[in-house]
Amino acid sequence: MKEEGCMDISQTMSSGPSAFIPIEEILEEGSTQEVMSEALLPYRHADHITMVMGMHPTYLACFVRTQHALLQLDGPLPLSWRHYIIILASARHQCAYLVQHHSSAFLLAGGDESWLRGLHCAPPKIQQLQTLNKLLAHRPWIITQEHIQELVCPSAEARWSLAELIQAVVLMSHAHSLASFVWGCGILPEPEQSDDQPLQPCLPTESSSSTRNQHEWSEALSEVQRLMEKMMLVQQQGEAFTQEEMVNHFERERTESLLEPVDVVSHVFPDCISRFLVDADFIYQDFSPKGEQAPPTMRAQDYSWEDHGFSLMNRLYGEMAQLLDEKFQVVCALTYHTMAMHSHVDTSTLRKAIWNYIHCIYGIRYDDYNYGEVNQLLERSLKVYVKTVACHPEKTTPRMYFSFWRQFCHSEKVHVNLLLMEARMQAALLYALRAITHYMT
Repeated sequence: MKEEGCMDISQTMSSGPSAFIPIEEILEEGSTQEVMSEALLPYRHADHITMVMGMHPTYLACFVRTQHALLQLDGPLPLSWRHYIIILASARHQCAYLVQHHSSAFLLAGGDESWLRGLHCAPPKIQQLQTLNKLLAHRPWIITQEHIQELVCPSAEARWSLAELIQAVVLMSHAHSLASFVWGCGILPEPEQSDDQPLQPCLPTESSSSTRNQHEWSEALSEVQRLMEKMMLVQQQGEAFTQEEMVNHFERERTESLLEPVDVVSHVFPDCISRFLVDADFIYQDFSPKGEQAPPTMRAQDYSWEDHGFSLMNRLYGEMAQLLDEKFQVVCALTYHTMAMHSHVDTSTLRKAIWNYIHCIYGIRYDDYNYGEVNQLLERSLKVYVKTVACHPEKTTPRMYFSFWRQFCHSEKVHVNLLLMEARMQAALLYALRAITHYMT
């Protein structure tokens, strides 16, 4: 029996893994099936997330290895706790797809069924994660060493060890970013979800037509050509900027990112989500709100994944540090040297612009990057989509997905979502790891 408030969209949206991507395009990727078969040996079947990620087999292999290690291999937290933490993290973005999946996995791992009645039924130690969970999900730049101390202090009622906490931080960041991928790619419920399992993802039911008139088609082709020309200009530019000019470019880009996204959809929290939420009104706010004192920018030279975050993670959670580092490197280097209908294209500047734009939104600045390139390469519709999926993915609509890169393949839009997911995860981890570093020193 379906729970009131959880919309069943399986009858209203297209069949297949995604509401946005035709099943034929997902299945026609030549090498996907073979790689998926190898990558999914520990699992019974390919879920919808895996099928969509399978459009990029090299990345999928890294993702599956990381998720398997995070959820199945030895670690400080019990297996059932790991799934429950993902449930709590997924609820922050109203991602019922992940809530349902990990509710089932929680029970299979021997979890106490009463915990699924709501967070209030979980042990106090897990309940204490809620402040860190909501900050990681919505405003990670606020995280300080005091938040860490409250959890690991010996006098705490239910103390977390640093090893336990670092695994919990990775679990929460993993779930938050994966929720972005679910919403950004319009992932639909699994076919085996029965009526007595009510946790359906509440996707917008906005319709979209794939037909275009000749004028729209020509306009889309022109957009591709203009982007190609801009990429060539960026790659050829040898202009040097002063440090002050570089900072000004960053601040300008950050200010422009404060533009409100269009087509946002407000949701009423169904009980299957709200039971796991505390302080549900705490949501994303811009890193630099208009008219307010901006929080300090995190300069990559002061705290980066390569020089700082990886080292700390390696000390506290060695195997995961290696897996995450591989995943970050693979997604940043992923390319087929194609763009829309063009081949033999160097897309490195475009990929870097997307990654750095997401980190810019999260208040992270690279001193050696010219943020003017972001404005040159990322059109407004793409910026709106990226910011929405990265910061408040539950507000993603089909119109946002279909409005950018209209002449690109769906696999290229999935590629954007992979970059987006990993850039968001790394940004959140950097803020949490920096706070842990300050606590330890």
